Amino acid sequence: MTLDEFRGVYPAMCTPFHDDDSIDFETLRADARRLVDAGVDGLVPVGSTGESATLTHDEHIEVVECVVSEVGDEVPVIAGSGSNNTREALELSRRSADAGADALLLISPYYNKPEPAGFVEHYRTIADAVDLPQIVYNVPSRTGRNILPDTAVELASHPNIQGYKAASGDLNQISEVIERTRDESFQVLSGDDGLTLPVLSVGGAGTISVVANVEPERTVELVHAALDGDYGQAREIHHRLAPLVRQLFVETNPIPVKEAMGIRDYSPAHLRLPLTRMSEENAAELERILDGLAQERVAAEADQ
Repeated sequence: MTLDEFRGVYPAMCTPFHDDDSIDFETLRADARRLVDAGVDGLVPVGSTGESATLTHDEHIEVVECVVSEVGDEVPVIAGSGSNNTREALELSRRSADAGADALLLISPYYNKPEPAGFVEHYRTIADAVDLPQIVYNVPSRTGRNILPDTAVELASHPNIQGYKAASGDLNQISEVIERTRDESFQVLSGDDGLTLPVLSVGGAGTISVVANVEPERTVELVHAALDGDYGQAREIHHRLAPLVRQLFVETNPIPVKEAMGIRDYSPAHLRLPLTRMSEENAAELERILDGLAQERVAAEADQ
């Protein structure tokens, strides 16, 4: 399988925890099944939204194995396997491949703040050693370094580096990466839910999405309408989801989305420290928005 086939919606999954901080694998399986049944195109466990920073390496692989065992070949599983330590990222990537992942999502090295040559060597080291499609994840708000278009284009020449998760918030930069990699086997996926529609409009292939955990059907409708060229329908859904998207990022991700999962009874809202529960004021507004979306869905089903 190549990343050319990976188009559409890929929820950045939450990792559910019991109150004692242990992983709730039963709920993780149920959540993977719920999302697949809602029509998503693939799953992304143990990324930033999955609190990978607080998982041990063994827990990390156990989560990947759990998701893979639940969905089998129904949809591709893109495992987060990045680290700011190239050796650790390589180990996690190899173990994720052995666990059955179909592709890898690799956050750019954080804290170290490498120069462009360091990014290139980091990603090529992993791509040379692990024969799976790999997605470069650019999220400078978390890493402190921006992967510039020249670097992304250089990486796109490697046969195993087949994608770019764009979470820089800079649409001009994202558009340039798409423009300059059109002749490569390389897909650009939105990493900002609020920019998914604009990214699709300039040639993006889909989204690795937080909001899709909570509203998978609507996110799938939005993205596939845009991919099919129906931008009127896509804009309508974009604006309907916009208040929820804003509220899901009013506090550090994944605090709000786990609160939303709890409100919807999909999974516990519990987080591992240093993340803490959403403030009461913000949680109340989140619940109000979710109630409104649920009522809209009921009304729409009644009209059919």
